[in-house]
Amino acid sequence: MNYLITIISVLVVTLAACTNPQSKQEEVYAPHGGDTTVNIIAPTTAFKKGDLVPNEEVCMVNDAYMAKTQLLVKHEGKAYYGCCEMCKERIPKEAAVRVAIDPFSKKEVDKATAAIAITGDQGEVSYFENEGNYRKYLENLNQ
Repeated sequence: MNYLITIISVLVVTLAACTNPQSKQEEVYAPHGGDTTVNIIAPTTAFKKGDLVPNEEVCMVNDAYMAKTQLLVKHEGKAYYGCCEMCKERIPKEAAVRVAIDPFSKKEVDKATAAIAITGDQGEVSYFENEGNYRKYLENLNQ
């Protein structure tokens, strides 16, 4: 029974961390063997809210800045990024996770070619057609 509780606990922590924009992997002790890799929270240090960020450091499924290079998923000649195996599976299968709406132009934008900026307090990102749209978006916020 304790073994089952341990497995469930590790799974819950791992799944919760998959959606955490500030997680990293670290080895920890797991009784009775099994997977000892879990995700733990680490502070975002490279970029802050309002910054444009590298596409490869964004989980494009969770729309979150992750502060490290994510898993590359190539689809139809374009590069998308996800934070875990579930994301890697969803990107090629679900067109909806590969696109977003530009907050300035209100047009659909492909996440692989978008200018990406941190727009939320918890690392949430928004996708823009280009850097110019992002700058105009910021101007409108400051008025």
